[in-house]
Amino acid sequence: MNFRHRSYQLELLDRPDIPFEDIERNMQELNFINTWLGGHAITLQGVQAILNIENPAPPTEVFAKPVTICEIGCGGGDNLAAIQKWCNQKSIPVNFIGIDINPHCIDVAGKRLLDNTQLINADYKTVELKAQPDIIFSSLFCHHFSDREMVKQLQWMKSNARLGFFINDLHRHRVAYYSIKLLTALFSNSYLVKHDAPLSVARGFTREEWLQFFNIAGISECSIEWKWAFRWLIVCRNTKPENNTNRKRE
Repeated sequence: MNFRHRSYQLELLDRPDIPFEDIERNMQELNFINTWLGGHAITLQGVQAILNIENPAPPTEVFAKPVTICEIGCGGGDNLAAIQKWCNQKSIPVNFIGIDINPHCIDVAGKRLLDNTQLINADYKTVELKAQPDIIFSSLFCHHFSDREMVKQLQWMKSNARLGFFINDLHRHRVAYYSIKLLTALFSNSYLVKHDAPLSVARGFTREEWLQFFNIAGISECSIEWKWAFRWLIVCRNTKPENNTNRKRE
């Protein structure tokens, strides 16, 4: 495996003929991986960064109206469920939009009984949002796309998010590749996870590639942080931190 360049081999999950039961099992295992390897924790850090909330949030934080958070490539909705749980703990009113091109993924997300959530089965690029979400994000979604498509995706996220957007995705690295290959071979019961998890790493990105994407997209002032385990958290604000929420202090 040559890690100097991205793999463009398609993942099985990108195929249209995968049975619902197999996708549901895949989503369940991905939720487990995200929970125990810190993926959901990174997503929550992205939300906090855009809203400029300290951790833990001061008890005097009050939101004047609900925050709208949109995930493109929402899969089975596990990220939205993790954010919802966190927002409930912080008493933050929130609405969600989940967009995914795969109808089976939307069906899985629909079973989570998420509150105040609109699920949309469509290619995110074709969705006409009635109002700008405060935050748009993606998690383990970007590596499914070509370099050219990534530039367009960044521009779409920036144009459609009111406060800003963030990305949680994979760092292409040999340690990450062989580690997840071994772990899924030993513990996974999903042929999709066993095949796609290491391939996802091979399709992931380096810091230099992210910098190039943002340069071509004409987007500046974004932070790129490496997170365990071999993830990138990329945060781009459309407004200054002190003005980027609709909350007030008592």
